[in-house]
Amino acid sequence: MFRCGIAYPRCRWILPLLLLFAIIFDIIAIAAQSGWVEDEDAKTHYASMWQQCRGLKDKWECKSLMEFSWAQAVAALMIIGLIILIIAFIISVVALCCSLNIPLLPLIGGLLILTVIVQIIALVIYPVKFNEQIYEGFYNYTWAYGFGWGATILMLGCGILFCCLPRYEDELSNNAKMKYIYNSAA
Repeated sequence: MFRCGIAYPRCRWILPLLLLFAIIFDIIAIAAQSGWVEDEDAKTHYASMWQQCRGLKDKWECKSLMEFSWAQAVAALMIIGLIILIIAFIISVVALCCSLNIPLLPLIGGLLILTVIVQIIALVIYPVKFNEQIYEGFYNYTWAYGFGWGATILMLGCGILFCCLPRYEDELSNNAKMKYIYNSAA
């Protein structure tokens, strides 16, 4: 016999694990001291969410970006997103790993969609305002900025899955009947 489809009971541990990866990616993006923006050669100017540094070789002069209101907004939105993500992770562990609590799944999905919206706003504001106010040539948005987008994409996928999972309560609890695609006529 051939069976095809999603192994729903595995979602009970895979989804919290994916949220844990999203938390790690978000922490990397927020805590990075460099890696959001670099100049073309990555030799004279780089910036993180918190500061920008200019210089050559071993002589760097760093200046806080927190004097700009847009940078404060980006930092606040990213931190708020991380806090909501951690809350969603804790609720998901309780709802899926400790006991199967189906009514909490749409709440988790809603929290994740809210976090995605908050972080997309932050991740769009940063390059727009950076290019408006600090731009001095060609810049690359690099690894830490990419981790921010990676966390956001993970949260979007998990949010959609958490919103859809209540329809598959029997499959999640392993009470569903086996459905086969092929039946022999013998």
